[in-house]
Amino acid sequence: MVSIAGSKKLKRQMAPQFWGINRKNKRFVITVKPGPHKKEFSIPSAVFLRDTLKIVTTLREAKSSIYGGKVKIDGVVRKSLHHAIGLMDVVELQDVSDVYRLVPTDGKFLKPVKINESEKTKKIVRVKSKSTIKNGKMQIGFHDGRSTISDTQVNVGDSCLIQIPDMKILEVLKLEKDAHVLVTRGVNAGKIGKIESIEDGTFILPKRILLSLEERKIEIPADVVMVIGKEGPVIQIK
Repeated sequence: MVSIAGSKKLKRQMAPQFWGINRKNKRFVITVKPGPHKKEFSIPSAVFLRDTLKIVTTLREAKSSIYGGKVKIDGVVRKSLHHAIGLMDVVELQDVSDVYRLVPTDGKFLKPVKINESEKTKKIVRVKSKSTIKNGKMQIGFHDGRSTISDTQVNVGDSCLIQIPDMKILEVLKLEKDAHVLVTRGVNAGKIGKIESIEDGTFILPKRILLSLEERKIEIPADVVMVIGKEGPVIQIK
């Protein structure tokens, strides 16, 4: 029978650099399956344990941990080696005291940072879509593939501080002047800046943000920044 799920492996030379894998000792590495995050912007859970955190040393050990229900992502046990772990996801490991959040750091798209135990139920998500459904309710879609039905007033590009795993919206972080944002991709990934102005998109150019970043100002597309608070980050990202 022909598989319709796509390939479960990837040539190591083609894997994203932020995976942190050794590219020379073997030819293939497992890859991510379609899920909450795009393939190029996520890490498969087995690779995360073995190559990013280095908590296990072999794929066999990673399988034992994952199939044994020892890995929680955003408060939910995930038992797939290929589950996509991406931006702002919170990872807990059974019998390990450390809790990790994946954020861009030092130009790398994703890197795990240790967070306090009290922070593991909070997550920032970027609003990617919204649509009106039956009874005038609003369905809001987020960057991590989640969606929720809510009366909360948000716009595409805003961020929401949510409680996980029950998806309760705790606070709306508006994409507006003077808001603090995190650069999520590119050479400035991981840097925090303040919005100076917002330029609407045109037929040719996307919506752009003029950002005050350290001692300089840059203009970047709005889709590579995530609002993290008005005065500063509302959750731990460093």
